[in-house]
Amino acid sequence: QVQLVESGGGLVQPGGSLRLSCAASGRTISNYYMGWFRQAPGKEREFVAQISWSGDYTTYSDSVKGRLTISRDNAKNTVYLQMNSLKPEDTADYYCAARRGGIGKYDNWGQGTQVTVSS
Repeated sequence: QVQLVESGGGLVQPGGSLRLSCAASGRTISNYYMGWFRQAPGKEREFVAQISWSGDYTTYSDSVKGRLTISRDNAKNTVYLQMNSLKPEDTADYYCAARRGGIGKYDNWGQGTQVTVSS
């Protein structure tokens, strides 16, 4: 199992930026597909973005495409989510996740970090 700890959340005004980090321990993340998910109050958890083992391939949900960017630094065992042009509807708890395969369910999860977009 790989342990994941998210950080970087907070309060930001609409149009602002944040960078979330996900620090991994226990295993090297170079063996894991990494993803970000979010859960807004009263809603189901939803997929945000994912990145392949070496970072060659990324996938985004339509709602964040062009505004959020996922990246990884395997040497630092860390994954990032750069969030630009934030909107109130981006308000949610953001979770980092990992899986060994290129497809299938994510089975390693962090505790989440809260992002609030409000004026």
